[in-house]
Amino acid sequence: MGKARSERRVGAFVPYLNSSDLDKSLAVVRAIRHPLRQKMLQYIHAQQEMTVTDLYIQLRMEQSLASQHLALLRQAGVVKTRREGKFIFYSIDYERLEQLSKLFAQIAALTTDAH
Repeated sequence: MGKARSERRVGAFVPYLNSSDLDKSLAVVRAIRHPLRQKMLQYIHAQQEMTVTDLYIQLRMEQSLASQHLALLRQAGVVKTRREGKFIFYSIDYERLEQLSKLFAQIAALTTDAH
């Protein structure tokens, strides 16, 4: 099923949901589907917040790679940042994830009810 067709179908069930909302939600799913980013989120969750240095040392990877993955997570709204001097601390945006979880649950319930 094509993207446009699936959006129309979901849009029919959730009239207040526009394609922009779907695109943002899908960006989050794509961001957290990657195994390395999942591992990063696990570390951040366990420590509550971490710097890119903390992460690349912990994961034994290049700093640039860690930064690229964190940028994708930040763009998707999965993590948020806090600056302290020259350090940027990353933490999980649990409010955003909760909003998306509710949205996905609504879509799943409406789609299930329609079948």
